[in-house]
Parts: sequence; structure tokens; C-alpha cells
Amino acid sequence: MAAAVDQNPSFAACLKVQLRILRALFMREVLTRYGRHNIGFLWLFVEPMIFTLGVTALWTATKSVHGSNLPIVAFALTGYSSVLLWRNMPGRCIGALQGSLSLLYHRNVRVLDIYVARLMLEFGGATISFVTLSLVFITLGWLAPPVDVLEVVGGWLIIAWFGSALAIWLGALSHDYELVDKIWHPASYLIFPLSGSAFMVDALPKVAQNIVLWIPMVHGVEIVREGYFGAAARAHYDLGYVLPLCMVFTGMAMMQVRKLARTVVPE
Repeated sequence: MAAAVDQNPSFAACLKVQLRILRALFMREVLTRYGRHNIGFLWLFVEPMIFTLGVTALWTATKSVHGSNLPIVAFALTGYSSVLLWRNMPGRCIGALQGSLSLLYHRNVRVLDIYVARLMLEFGGATISFVTLSLVFITLGWLAPPVDVLEVVGGWLIIAWFGSALAIWLGALSHDYELVDKIWHPASYLIFPLSGSAFMVDALPKVAQNIVLWIPMVHGVEIVREGYFGAAARAHYDLGYVLPLCMVFTGMAMMQVRKLARTVVPE
């Protein structure tokens, strides 16, 4: 006699299935994007490393002024690594569902899984790049070890949280509104110089400080730099603003995904 199918699987069983789904989707994204040629999946973190190294070299060669006494190498690393984190996430999620509709024929694959797999890839690539370059620069003596590693991690996760919530929300919206893709690309370029990557808030006039602190990424970058440089970086941030804002964007993203999941048709 055939064994009865468990209609009420345990949380552990559900979690195991979910992790298998995300792992499969993650590997699919890696192979689709990077393939098996040349260095393959290593481009996951080599690509952001090249970008960060290029900006760092340019700043060092031109003796750029960034409004603080912090070393240019350290300043560029903490600033532009964070840009890669929040900026690439929406870019990868916008339009992501259109090319993955066939995956929804699988009973256990949900719309949110497709977005989460892509975010895992972006988060992993940016984080490995940031950590690897930090270790290399510390070893070479170009960068002192972080004063507070946990604070660096906290600031990094805040940037990732906001970037992920924004990415899922825009990704779900883009399936119904093509205009989202058209607007995000120029908007991301306009937000980029205001995101705190190229300046310290403390170096700005008071009026400008009040304006840029409305931008969520600025708070995360300031926290990362305070964790790296301690008292040398006079950071300005407000957890009472950025954390509730991240929660709001997360709620908006989940509602939009839920709405999309009820109407999307697999192809």
C-alpha cells in the first residue's frame, strides 16, 4: 500500500525544499550570466573588484579631494563597493521575471524565489569583492584594519536590505509597467553622486547635510565608514529613519510581489 502523502510537512522540511529551490535558481543564474568559459563564475566578484580598483587608482592618481582626511584608497573602497551593492540589485531584478516565466510551471517555484536568487548573486559578488580588496589592501599596508568590524557589517547589511527591498519592488512593478526600466537607469545615475560614495556628510554645509540624509544609502555608507575609521570619520546617520524606511520598502515589495503572483501567467 502506498504511503500517504504528508499534507502538513514540518517547518524543517519546508525550509529544506526552499533552500534547494534557491540553490538551483542561484546556480542557474550563475551559469546563465557567466557560463563555463574563461574564469566562469569567478566573474561574480572579479567584475566588481575591477570597477572598485579602477576608481581607487583614478582617485589616487588625480589626488582627488573627498572632504576628509581619510586615505583615498580606504575612502574609495568603502564608497564604491557600497554603490555596487545597492545599484546593481534593482538592475538585475527589473525585467527578471519575463525571462523566467517557464520556471513557474514548477509547483514549488514562486515569483519571489526568482528575485531572491538574483539578489543572492549580487550580494555575494559585491561582498566577496569588498572583503577580498579589504584584505589585500590591509596586507599591503594601504589600509588599516577596521576599528569595529561589527559596525561595518551592520552598515553593509543596511545598504543590502534597502537595495534588496527596492529591487524586489521595482522588479515586480516592471513586469506590468515597462516605464520602470526606462526611469530606473537614469535615476540610478542621478542618485549615484548623492549616495555618499564620494563624500562625507560632515564635509557638506548644514543645508546640504539635511538634504542628503533623506537618501537611505547615505546612512549605510556613513555607518560602514565609522566602523572602518572610528573617530577619524565623523559620521552622520539616523537608524530611527533608515530602518523604518527599509521596513516600509520591504512591505511595499512583498505586497507588489503578492499582487503579481496572483496575475502572472507562466509561458
